[in-house]
Amino acid sequence: MDRLTVEQFYRDKHEDLELETLTDSLTSRADITVPDISRPGLILCGFEENFLFERIQILGQTEIWYLSTLSDVDRAQAINRLFKFAIPCIIVSKGLEIPEDWIELGNRAKVPILRTSKSTTPFIHQLTAYLDVIFAPQTSVHASLVDVYGVGLLFTGRSAIGKSECALDLVERGHRLVADDVVTITRRHDDILIGSGNDVLRHHMEIRGMGIIDVQAIFGIRAIRVQKRVEVEVNLKEWDAAEDYERVGIDERQTSILGVRIPLVTIPIFPGKNITVIAETVGLNYLIKAYGYHPAKAFNERLTRHLHANPMIHPPFLDDRE
Repeated sequence: MDRLTVEQFYRDKHEDLELETLTDSLTSRADITVPDISRPGLILCGFEENFLFERIQILGQTEIWYLSTLSDVDRAQAINRLFKFAIPCIIVSKGLEIPEDWIELGNRAKVPILRTSKSTTPFIHQLTAYLDVIFAPQTSVHASLVDVYGVGLLFTGRSAIGKSECALDLVERGHRLVADDVVTITRRHDDILIGSGNDVLRHHMEIRGMGIIDVQAIFGIRAIRVQKRVEVEVNLKEWDAAEDYERVGIDERQTSILGVRIPLVTIPIFPGKNITVIAETVGLNYLIKAYGYHPAKAFNERLTRHLHANPMIHPPFLDDRE
């Protein structure tokens, strides 16, 4: 989402954030377009340069107390200075009282004024978390997402290559389906990718030759989850003898989703190959790497030491008569 109206924001969060409206209307001359908030202390003091007026403005106890120390004329100038900008809305925290003339200014300037009973810092944390989700970059991919041993594996590949069948087999083995066919991926802060299912499809799957199945109804609540971090992309491709597939795994391949780099594992498939076991191994291999052990690099180091040691070759098991 690239913009959010104040009315929609109030409908979504007025209960959770304990919001009440002080102005006559929630109609604002500016929508909410950024996930950040602002404390307008400097502009109340008269410093207008670099004022981030496009953000939601929070008036806490510090700002209210400061205004109470001013003369009537200076206080009016400070408030008028704030309301001349196209601010989405102003939120007063801690249930603090504000003068009626401020509310009138908000009505005339079309700047909604809200109030919350929550303390300033906890309120800002909750509000920022909500806005981070609303304005997070998002994309949809044709894939299946499964939680395998706690690792989010995103199965990609051409249509009908077997992504859903692989996901179903993993569910039957005790793993958890997040989404099939359409996976919505959102980039959260700290470059974390979160995958979830389509609201319409939920935890349904299309199995060719059978039709639509309900994974939760068949396998139970433990077979599904609402969302999961996307950690590895597993790309399923038909076997091609001319292609150079990874054989050792020292040089890890990566892919980019919404600007975030994650490991990419390409699995060539052909009839009789057990993709499910390989997928489980991909998840386990990712886990041991996360704990600091890289099998391919460890093997390469051991092989290098062995070659440099140049040991004498002895016939193995010389005295073994079996």
